[in-house]
Amino acid sequence: MRPELRSKIIEVCDKKIASKGDGVGVSFYAFFANKNHNPELLMEAATWWIETHKLDHFVKAHKIKEMVQRNL
Repeated sequence: MRPELRSKIIEVCDKKIASKGDGVGVSFYAFFANKNHNPELLMEAATWWIETHKLDHFVKAHKIKEMVQRNL
């Protein structure tokens, strides 16, 4: 995963956890604006989420952050 995406995921997860608590869930769409200006980056996130890790649509933000930090 490229550093740009890794940083964005951690930033978004931190914000979600801070505003909604530790139990908040996210989907990979949470890391992108409603208008997708970078389809390649979106596909990278989707591939990591769906194909590589076979995650459900919504996953706890703290789990995603931990996975990214551990470079999984």
